[in-house]
Amino acid sequence: MLGIWAGLCVGGALFASWQGYGGRAFAATVAAFAVLLLAMLVFAARGTADGFAGKAGMTGGFLLGALLFVTHVMYLASTGFFSVERAAAMAAFVFVPLGLAVSAAGAPAGSWQDFLTIAGVWVSVKFGPTHWLWPYPGGRLAYVFTALLAVNVALATFLLVRRAKGVGYSVGWGRNWGIYLLCSFIAFGCIAIPLGIGMKFITYEPNLGHTGGPLLAAVGILCFTAWPEELLFRGLLQNFLARASKSDFAGWWTASLLFGLSHITNLGFPNWRYVILAAIAGLFYGWVWKRTGSMFASALLHAAVDLTWHLLFRTL
Repeated sequence: MLGIWAGLCVGGALFASWQGYGGRAFAATVAAFAVLLLAMLVFAARGTADGFAGKAGMTGGFLLGALLFVTHVMYLASTGFFSVERAAAMAAFVFVPLGLAVSAAGAPAGSWQDFLTIAGVWVSVKFGPTHWLWPYPGGRLAYVFTALLAVNVALATFLLVRRAKGVGYSVGWGRNWGIYLLCSFIAFGCIAIPLGIGMKFITYEPNLGHTGGPLLAAVGILCFTAWPEELLFRGLLQNFLARASKSDFAGWWTASLLFGLSHITNLGFPNWRYVILAAIAGLFYGWVWKRTGSMFASALLHAAVDLTWHLLFRTL
């Protein structure tokens, strides 16, 4: 995991330098990115989260939260955008979920605090002031920072404070995973492609010259789209819904429906075509997550679907 982290940080820094970025603000941005990415990846090493939580207890979650907050304050100060309002907003984003988790201590997974925290994190990422919190250098990088931050807040809240089980937050490979992924990918394609074309949502128009190339696109989609969404909707939401309802089937279908509805504002509101296809995709992602017990497996399927869409189809 440390090797992957180093490769992504160095690659990202070199690409940004090639784009003309430099100076103190650039160095602070790279440092903040490195810290957020490091926490996300280190806890994905098998057994790390349980081991750290076992030794530090609930304090571990607040230590990670403090690291996130300090990292953001240093980023703001070094880029010249520090304000009390930004620092206060970040403090709320980090520590309110931790406070809710503490108030749910002893309650089984799927408490109202759990669902409120999941909803709050999703709303903050989807509709929050992303570019205001991460003003430098602007553009899509603000979303990347917000996604990394959301993952780390979820880790601090649910893995370290709540000690949630069955999330599947680890990178690895298991028996028959390749079969599950390949069969799910083909089956979803057989449904989604004709349905998407029939609804006039997509059209076949290859774009293999995607900015940065397919490899860079694949890494970006996996790390900053598929991984955060699979943690939220499968590792946490589907997991907690199944436990609260005592039905894996109910948790699976409900989480998939909510996953679809979460896309209703994408590419114009209300985008019901997007909702339908995303909900169907959620069923396949949720099935793979349940069969493998790993968020990594469902994230790989999710990334493969998104990459195929972006490289081979154009959204109408």
